Amino acid sequence: MSIPIAAPEQLAEGTLRIIPLGGLGEVGRNMTTFEFDGKILIVDCGVLFPEDHQPGVDLILPDFEPIKDRLDDIVGVVLTHGHEDHIGAVPYLLRLKSDIPLIGSGLTLALVEAKLKEHRIKPFTLTVKEGQQEKVGPFDLEFVAVNHSIPDALAVAIRTPAGLVLATGDFKMDQLPLDGRITDLRAFSRLGEEGVDLFLVDSTNADVPGFTPAEKSIGPVLDQVIAKAQRRVIVASFSSHVHRVQQVLDAAHANGRRVALLGRSMVRNMGIAADLGYLKVPENVLIDYKKAKDIPDDSIVYMSTGSQGEPMAVLSRMANLDHAIEPGEGDTVILASSLIPGNENAVYRVIDGLTKLGANVVHKANARVHVSGHAAAGELLYCYNILKPKNVLPVHGEYRHLMANAKLAQETGIPAENTFLASNGTILDLKDGEARVAGQYDIGFVYVDGSTVGEITDADLKDRRILGEEGFVSIIVVVDAATGQIITGPEIHARGIAEDDSVFDDVVPKIVAALKEASGNGVRDTHALSQVVRRTIGRWVNQKLRRRPMIVPLVIEA
Repeated sequence: MSIPIAAPEQLAEGTLRIIPLGGLGEVGRNMTTFEFDGKILIVDCGVLFPEDHQPGVDLILPDFEPIKDRLDDIVGVVLTHGHEDHIGAVPYLLRLKSDIPLIGSGLTLALVEAKLKEHRIKPFTLTVKEGQQEKVGPFDLEFVAVNHSIPDALAVAIRTPAGLVLATGDFKMDQLPLDGRITDLRAFSRLGEEGVDLFLVDSTNADVPGFTPAEKSIGPVLDQVIAKAQRRVIVASFSSHVHRVQQVLDAAHANGRRVALLGRSMVRNMGIAADLGYLKVPENVLIDYKKAKDIPDDSIVYMSTGSQGEPMAVLSRMANLDHAIEPGEGDTVILASSLIPGNENAVYRVIDGLTKLGANVVHKANARVHVSGHAAAGELLYCYNILKPKNVLPVHGEYRHLMANAKLAQETGIPAENTFLASNGTILDLKDGEARVAGQYDIGFVYVDGSTVGEITDADLKDRRILGEEGFVSIIVVVDAATGQIITGPEIHARGIAEDDSVFDDVVPKIVAALKEASGNGVRDTHALSQVVRRTIGRWVNQKLRRRPMIVPLVIEA
């Protein structure tokens, strides 16, 4: 259904208000708030990774603006699992108020605590597990085991007098998971019998027919690729993908190779997973990276970050020969992950770079070295038929994913008017099994750029794109403060433009004439004169060079 842009209505008594602040229309920065009786519960608080059209940006956060003046009303943050797109923004939320309680499974909270330690924040935490129930403010929470590409993932059922909400987090229905922990469909069935008033459901693979293949199918392929490798093997994956690292460790061990972990986050996360018992490390398999160079090339596997083509990650630096390990002839590189939408070009650049160096690059397109962690259409249909929810809010996905998920819900008999195709900031009110749109917040991107948070704007990014794509032209002119006559200049310098600076000789008389006309009309303000220079050279550059560079005029009085 369509969503009107409107100011939020006052929250009626006995009503549950749900507002996604990120994760809709995008794969990342997942965050949803639930408000009842003046208290707010948050589910997930993740980051989105920047795309090519956002140069220089490190991370993108959910927009905290709707809750910034209500931090004292927040009773807790439920974290469904330990992936960055669900926990990465927690430090930035806790910078605003450090004592907001964090609720999650053992592994999830361990990963968050390690991240918060780098930000010098010691959180208040509550560790929960599947089957556990907790009362948090006015919210009765029940945690349900779900299977994902990281251990210890949880769905959460939220009960209030307004109704029962089930939020899946990221999940799939792998029937033969590596850790034996399946999605608890018995709990789903029980909740369905109780009556689910609103179902917030993962949409990432809603447009993929059938069922997501089992993680178990990856192991033999990795074993085969490593067995055939002539020299070094480099495997790139997400730094939190415990199951994939486990399979690499097992395959390396089976082929008489040792494994060195590369990348700060990979070393940190796998250390945590091993300490907590989620990663079973075969004896004498792991070796420190610094000692790995002394091992023969056909006896080592490097497990690294950088599967998404991130410029500063290990794999990209290898492809650019900016790392101590330089891939070459006979080396095998395995990209054991899926492509996050928006990262395709970056990943293909890395693949091309590695291939040019002579490496054999194995990835999802030419071998089954990765399966998704998200439920495909067939699995979602099972969920809808088991739960029979009254209302559905597809989350976690770009618009096409949300749309596909909504259609699946409708195919199982859920009315179209009860299937909400929302966007970030949509306000959904739930009471007595009825859900309706109650307004819309204007939700923006919050950019992390170095040490700054939220200070970089879309206008700044536009300037960066212009600098990167069109170049830069500066013009310096010194004028007499009394008469407006030119004393020195115009002096023109350009960067990022192929032509020599001499190409601008033709426009100098035009600038001089425009300034003379302006001063003749009594214009003395240097800002106004700068705009005259900008317009004059801008028109000329556009017509003559067919470019739209950034133009910075500087008119100085003397």
